[in-house]
Amino acid sequence: MEHSTGSHTKFHHRYHIVWSPKYRYKVLHGDVRLRVREIIRQFCAELGVTIVKGALSRDHVHLFVEIPPHVVVSDFVRRAKGRSSRKIQQEFDHIRKRYWGQRFWQRGYFSTTSGNITDDVIENYLNQHAAKDGFSLST
Repeated sequence: MEHSTGSHTKFHHRYHIVWSPKYRYKVLHGDVRLRVREIIRQFCAELGVTIVKGALSRDHVHLFVEIPPHVVVSDFVRRAKGRSSRKIQQEFDHIRKRYWGQRFWQRGYFSTTSGNITDDVIENYLNQHAAKDGFSLST
């Protein structure tokens, strides 16, 4: 497992994130699909978010990303959806007419973390340290 580094951090924060256009309309195709991909790539580069893998279906976006510790996942998704919604509606008349000034994306999103170790491994590691030092933060 390779860790990324910041100025004072080492991290491996990977998330699988999924969101959809409002009403689950199948509008992510052709030029709209290409533009959404371009906007998301540009936004990720600005924040230092690495796209490990991504896919655009006709009715949803899948991202597998590595997000640095200073970027909050909910803020990342909110800003990515907001920027892409605004730009897509500005640039594509048929999208603006279909959504008539409303948000392009559905309200929520799905997010899960990815890792190479299980909860049990972490708990065993912490139990060993607590036993050795005789001090535990948990009850």
